[in-house]
Amino acid sequence: MISALTNVYKIPELRAKITFTLIMFAIFRMGTHIPVPGVDPSAIEALFNNGSLFGLLDMFSGGALSKFSVFAMSITPYINASIIIQLLNVVVPTLEQWSKEGQEGYKKTTKVTRYFTVLLAFLQALGMSIGLKQAILNPGPVSILIIAITLTAGTVFLMWVGEQITANGVGNGISLIIFAGIVAALPSNIGKIYNYLQTGTISYINVFFFALIAVAMIVFVVAIHTAYRRVPVSYAKRVVSHKSYGGQSSHIPLKVNTAGVIPIIFASSVLMFPVTIAQFIDIPWVKQIAGYFAWGTPLQSTIYALLIIFFTYFYTAVTVKISDMAENLKKYGGFIPGIRPGEPTAEYLDYVMTRITLAGALFLAFVAVLPTFVASATHLEGVNFGGTALLIVVGVGLDTMKQIESMVVMRHYQGFMK
Repeated sequence: MISALTNVYKIPELRAKITFTLIMFAIFRMGTHIPVPGVDPSAIEALFNNGSLFGLLDMFSGGALSKFSVFAMSITPYINASIIIQLLNVVVPTLEQWSKEGQEGYKKTTKVTRYFTVLLAFLQALGMSIGLKQAILNPGPVSILIIAITLTAGTVFLMWVGEQITANGVGNGISLIIFAGIVAALPSNIGKIYNYLQTGTISYINVFFFALIAVAMIVFVVAIHTAYRRVPVSYAKRVVSHKSYGGQSSHIPLKVNTAGVIPIIFASSVLMFPVTIAQFIDIPWVKQIAGYFAWGTPLQSTIYALLIIFFTYFYTAVTVKISDMAENLKKYGGFIPGIRPGEPTAEYLDYVMTRITLAGALFLAFVAVLPTFVASATHLEGVNFGGTALLIVVGVGLDTMKQIESMVVMRHYQGFMK
């Protein structure tokens, strides 16, 4: 392993990319400590003692939201804009056409996504500033506008940082920014566990079982993240100009967890909305309804799991084009053994995709809900061990390692992933 890591630094190009990525990480972490002017930090911290939407956003921002720094919204508006644009590809003909134009179409889509990100970021920042009016020292229209512009500028800067990492560093920049924010909370969580041990709130047995479950979940997430259903494909043999083509066998890799972490983000946002709204509405019956959806309650956990399953199927149906897959197979002379090309192939692929998507959906629901019960059983309350964070960290880590691995092997060095 040490020799494999040494090989990474023997490649000047890869060494420069890793160094650039680390510098961007340092800039991101420094920005999380730059406060937004005109805000009382102590009033902001009071909002992070429950499982509200702010708590989820704070996890993505690496603690920047609880400090209400210039990066308080992190890259979340960009993620939302990207997801919305991706979903609109199905209903907007222009976007659908761009998706088929290759690199030029990708540039157009990226440009639209950037503009949409700025709009979403400003609206979110404006709503956040109005909602947190009690924490603003001089809550006037000018102060709210300045805070909204500052937060929007922070998100746009992070979007630029992410794109620079993608272009000049290693891995996907946007994903790595979220990854860095989640990993940055690890020392704080370890400190909380140590304090619990010192005060006698928990025992070493609790910590041992917590660590055992955490390791088991990581192994489980890695296994499912890399799992594929390989559908066998054969290609008809044909002769062109006295040369023989085709006659080979291959497969279509259908990923078990095609939707990734997006269903959890959707489900979390939907369920946390009433709780977040109730924070700003002082009406008893509204507070009571929001209490039923408080994080960790039986009703919340059940609806949370069902929403994750629904959004997994929804997002997979939108992003995986089964009909196009069957059409391309037919176009290039491919067929699934025992299945006729065309419509029967599409029906078979849809049947297989439906079955493995169920496994992926149940996996996501299990990973998302389990940490709530684990924290309650081990009495490690307040330690950020969420399924969303785990999926992001494992997924981004594996994808980045694969990219580094390919660059190392390409230069005839032995890789570190066996």
